[in-house]
Amino acid sequence: MNVKALKFIEKLGFDEILKRRREVVPVNNLNAKEDEIYENINFDYLVVTPDSYSRSSCGKADSAIILFHGLNERSWVKYMPWAKHLAANLGRPVLLFPLSMHINRSPNIWSDAREMQRLIDAEYADKPKSENLSFVNYALSKRLQADPYRFYLSGRETIYNVHQLINEIREGLNPILSKDCRIDIFAYSIGALMSQVLLSSDVEGHFADSKLFMFCGGALFNEMNGSSRMIMDGDTFKSLKSYFTTKFIFPQLESRIVGDNLENAFIAHIDKELCRDRRESFYRRNSYRICVISLKSDKVIPTSGIRAAFGNDAQHCIEEMDFPFKYSHENPFPEGEKIAAERKYYFDKVFGKAAEFLR
Repeated sequence: MNVKALKFIEKLGFDEILKRRREVVPVNNLNAKEDEIYENINFDYLVVTPDSYSRSSCGKADSAIILFHGLNERSWVKYMPWAKHLAANLGRPVLLFPLSMHINRSPNIWSDAREMQRLIDAEYADKPKSENLSFVNYALSKRLQADPYRFYLSGRETIYNVHQLINEIREGLNPILSKDCRIDIFAYSIGALMSQVLLSSDVEGHFADSKLFMFCGGALFNEMNGSSRMIMDGDTFKSLKSYFTTKFIFPQLESRIVGDNLENAFIAHIDKELCRDRRESFYRRNSYRICVISLKSDKVIPTSGIRAAFGNDAQHCIEEMDFPFKYSHENPFPEGEKIAAERKYYFDKVFGKAAEFLR
């Protein structure tokens, strides 16, 4: 097994995103102008390659998986075992591609526990803290509370990035993947929502034949609960939910919406009644290439929210599982000596199903 970092420099959509970044409401105490965060537009993504894999005539891999992570992640540590398992079982490279303003695409200070706790102590010295506020989610919470539009903007930017990545692969510019490489997707949590928008807005046909496997993801935005010490605080999630259900969808209230195909695909995944025919038609037509595993005790992205997104004709895509040990959305496979054997069994079961579907 080999892990290699490849450089990505944002080009597609750069001017549009830069303009929008300059328009978002700043967060003064984080000391970062988001249009000047260099690491968000010039960053590395990782490629996990198995010891042996199928190659095209040019010697490069003829198929690969792109893995998308969850919201407010600052490290690939959690996902590396996932990527290695998929790479080994499928005999295909796995690309770990970071979402905008996440992992190595954000300032280090945002994940500095001591500095974030200092800011919390200073801000809340004389007032009560919001539910689930923590040094882990402080930076994201402050940014989204200042301007919830950031949530959509980061997703839009990442989708542009992924289209650029595919364009570069098709032009033969990727050192590991052939230009005719088959691309499938493994997506977790908010990475699943981004993948749903990516595939359902794919007028270029980049992903017309791609399979999508979602784990702990796939719900309508309005059915999620992002209040978590690992994700964002309770007040921030309430304001985020309110913004997308009462303001973002109305052009007269949000001047930054543009009404294009990508945006409409996202709006279709906000609430059950928004663009319902478009959304359910997509899942009905593409159910053969989409698979979801949800978890019964997942409080962030419940199975009911996924079922609401897919509509009646695509329910067969969804399988709910449960584990005999304590777990959560944020940590589906917790460490612990007492549960080591069970943890391995269910980890292998989930990723075995993923590999079988993506094969």
